[in-house]
Amino acid sequence: MREDDGSVVLELSVGRDDYGNVIGRGGRTATALRTVIKSAATKQGQRIFLDIID
Repeated sequence: MREDDGSVVLELSVGRDDYGNVIGRGGRTATALRTVIKSAATKQGQRIFLDIID
């Protein structure tokens, strides 16, 4: 979904059984996913955010 300011919001839909695996211990996996996505977006001159939805 594209926001008014031109940024993109990606929504990652995760099943209940897999939610804990995607988030990871202490949120480390989710943080790593967001870091990789933001890094790639920055190289392209874009702003991208990741929302994890259960």
